[in-house]
Amino acid sequence: MKACEAIVRCLQEENVDVIFGYPGAAVAPIYEELRKTDISHILVRHEQAAGHCANGYARASGKVGVCMATSGPGATNIITAIATAYMDSIPIVIITGQVNTSVIGKDVFQEADITGSTEPFTKHSYLVKNEKDIPRILKEAFYIAKSGRPGPVLVDIPVDLQNKNIDFDYSFEVNIRGYKPKTSGHKLQLKKIVDKINSSSKPLVVVGGGVACSNARAEIMEFLNKSKLPAVHTLMGKDAVDSTYSEFIGFIGMHGDAFANEIISKSDVIISVGARFSDRSIANIKNYNHKEIIHIDIDAAEIGKTFKTSIPVVGDAKEILSELNKNISAPNIDSWKNEIKAIKDTYLSENGASVATADDYVNPKDIICCLSKECDNSTILVSDVGQNLMWALKNYEIIGERLFFTSGGLGTMGYSLPAAIGAKLAAPDTTVIVSVGDGAFQMSLQELATMINCEVKLIIILFNNHGLGMVRELQNAKYNNSFGVDMALNPNFTRLAEAYGINGVKVTKVEAFQDALKAALASDKSTLIECLISTETKTLI
Repeated sequence: MKACEAIVRCLQEENVDVIFGYPGAAVAPIYEELRKTDISHILVRHEQAAGHCANGYARASGKVGVCMATSGPGATNIITAIATAYMDSIPIVIITGQVNTSVIGKDVFQEADITGSTEPFTKHSYLVKNEKDIPRILKEAFYIAKSGRPGPVLVDIPVDLQNKNIDFDYSFEVNIRGYKPKTSGHKLQLKKIVDKINSSSKPLVVVGGGVACSNARAEIMEFLNKSKLPAVHTLMGKDAVDSTYSEFIGFIGMHGDAFANEIISKSDVIISVGARFSDRSIANIKNYNHKEIIHIDIDAAEIGKTFKTSIPVVGDAKEILSELNKNISAPNIDSWKNEIKAIKDTYLSENGASVATADDYVNPKDIICCLSKECDNSTILVSDVGQNLMWALKNYEIIGERLFFTSGGLGTMGYSLPAAIGAKLAAPDTTVIVSVGDGAFQMSLQELATMINCEVKLIIILFNNHGLGMVRELQNAKYNNSFGVDMALNPNFTRLAEAYGINGVKVTKVEAFQDALKAALASDKSTLIECLISTETKTLI
């Protein structure tokens, strides 16, 4: 069979049911074979969105997301989405077309070295040089993307090779020399963890994004419910800890809860599960170096990278937590829990009330609290980057099976809308809501057309403060002034929504938002709710 047909057969063997892409000449043979199958193709309006859609799809489905682009600018347009997936350990496979093998390196029309360009932020990449290698390469790509620490894998296929004939065989086992991900933790180290927890006086669990990556949400909650240990989460660990857990504290780091940062500073033993101690997670936290740190991570390179580790455990969070849950029990740390309660109560009594706003604006804290109250317990909230993310992180509760997606490591504006489309296609019976600022929304609003074309229903909550609020806040704090951040000529967002055939509502009162949200939840159409926010509103509210 032709190699292009073999490519599609490989996708079918991997149980791929949807691909997000943007066609071009260098992938035309693949598209012709794709046309003959039951695999759904979602035509995005920009290649970057194809990568973000695959990202959201992977996170909501637990499968590998797949996207495709043509050579040259098609491939380079998808680079930001690849880096986004890499930083957050999201498994996606990216297929790009390439110019004919005979002219690679000669700067022909729509040629770009995409494997070289993405080498720093792909888990692995392939430039196919022999059409006979295509089945092996694609099988390896899917295996690498989803095994160990997940991540993006790129496969670049010259168009002339796509049209050559090969013998198709997909029955072999993947065996990559030097790549043997370790999943089970060392039993002696696991015993040390239990002993250390039992002997500590101020233990604290830090839940990171690796818990979600390994689908270990149930295991971490079992661990917490058995140990009754106080717990905080990083930005990417938001949806791994149920907000109703009795010892839940909050969100740590640069924009985290001040009381959570103070509490972690006072702990003596930190049990880190799937957290890499990124700069944003450890900012505003004092006295890390004197603590004993138990670090559980599937990537050995992360352990000891930032802090000296007392008990390192390399392995998959799901497997390690399952083993720990067989032996863990609740230590007697009542005095520590009383200290935590006092710190948290003091802060909330001094800072708990919402800041009053002018009549023409709403307080975003009130909006997110209302959203959290009205949503069911299986909702997926996809938040963009900026102030809207921090408002959502601090005020949206994780209850039941709720999920929370965002771009954490790279902080990619424009992520939320296409990622939400991918998530909704993966979970069509689930309510999917977008939280986004006016700046980020205008980086991907063209994907409203994708949303309509693939008939998914989303609720978009647009926080409009006429500019880049996070940068404005940073500039005012550092320079006592702001520049280059105001968007005085924003479009009429509600009419823009209506132009795409979706409901558009503008609100300046939380009561009006509540009514609009209830109507949006009941409607069978997508809805954009524009919330007017004062330019003076800060991240800490």
